[in-house]
Amino acid sequence: MTQRLNNIIKTIAICSNTSWYLYNFRMGLIKALQEQNYNVVLIAPKDEYSNRLEKLGCEYYHIDINNKGTNPIEDIKLSYQFYKLFKSISPDMLLIYTIKPNIYGGIVSKILNIPTINVVAGLGTVFLNDNLSSKIARLLYKISFTNNQVIFENQDDCNEFLNKKLVKKGQTALIPGAGINTEEFKSKNIVAKNEELVFLLISRLIKDKGVIEYIEAIKSIKAKYPNVKFKILGSYYFGNPTSISKDEVEEWVNDGIIEYLGYTDAVLEEIEKADCIVLPSYREGLSRVLLEAASMSKPIITTNVPGCKDVVVDEYNGYLVPPKDSNSLALAIEKMIALPESERVIMGKKGRIKVIEEFDEEIVIKKYLNIINKKCNIGSLAIELVN
Repeated sequence: MTQRLNNIIKTIAICSNTSWYLYNFRMGLIKALQEQNYNVVLIAPKDEYSNRLEKLGCEYYHIDINNKGTNPIEDIKLSYQFYKLFKSISPDMLLIYTIKPNIYGGIVSKILNIPTINVVAGLGTVFLNDNLSSKIARLLYKISFTNNQVIFENQDDCNEFLNKKLVKKGQTALIPGAGINTEEFKSKNIVAKNEELVFLLISRLIKDKGVIEYIEAIKSIKAKYPNVKFKILGSYYFGNPTSISKDEVEEWVNDGIIEYLGYTDAVLEEIEKADCIVLPSYREGLSRVLLEAASMSKPIITTNVPGCKDVVVDEYNGYLVPPKDSNSLALAIEKMIALPESERVIMGKKGRIKVIEEFDEEIVIKKYLNIINKKCNIGSLAIELVN
């Protein structure tokens, strides 16, 4: 069910650091905004998903963003690109995701006096580290977010910004992630029909996702469980300070530690094949992978950190372990192996119920629309409910 606003046309520009992100994580919201009679404009670097965004009927604009760079000259140029685009498009409102668009697009929005909503979908290395570049980034966040509405995906991230005085409480709102289409992410079998138990980690290949802890845990228990398979699905992320090299992954594969699946759009199919999803991340905004896994009735092993513990309740729909602790992770994996299949199935079903009740896409989109409508001075005008 969606809400439709009658005879009101306003332009909302949505910015991100990749077209991939907008298509995979925000497509439901984009479609809902179009149904609300908004003119939706998308701004992101051109990639293989840009054409798919245009096919949604949106105006699309390319912008050059070096997501991994820290060159101030590049960032000044990026700010100027935002200025020219925002000036040309003249949107009624901006909805901004990811770090560099949030910072530089947010600063430019103040110069042009455009109402803006910034979304913090995870804190990343800026808050995991305390070096000079992280301190500068936090200062820029504070400047960018002044007087804007700021949406957080978990309470811990919100508290972090409040404690560091980067935002004021009245600016903040909490929306649980991007939401999940629980009908699309629905297991056909519930039980993976594997002769061998399969554990699957899905993430970019960076150390902050707990990939090294996963490998160390497997090494410590592999000999005891020769019939258990361990897999990794995800792309390399070269340029990130914690990136994992191809040589490391090839060594793990050659040593028989893991099976590397590479990168694929068919994530749903790979989750379907697994018995348990593992994500030992150091911190998340609200993990999309865990939401997808839980929606597909898969038990989960993850870390007791923001963005992961929101999805998994320990001993209910999975196990929580301390971050950066391969020994605890290994014990949790062994515990999952020892569970009867019937108990793993029950865990998975509980996880799906939790996602439907708390993280379904309709719940998330409704919260976004309420905030956006108020920001655009639409408020609670006559709304038609559409099934």
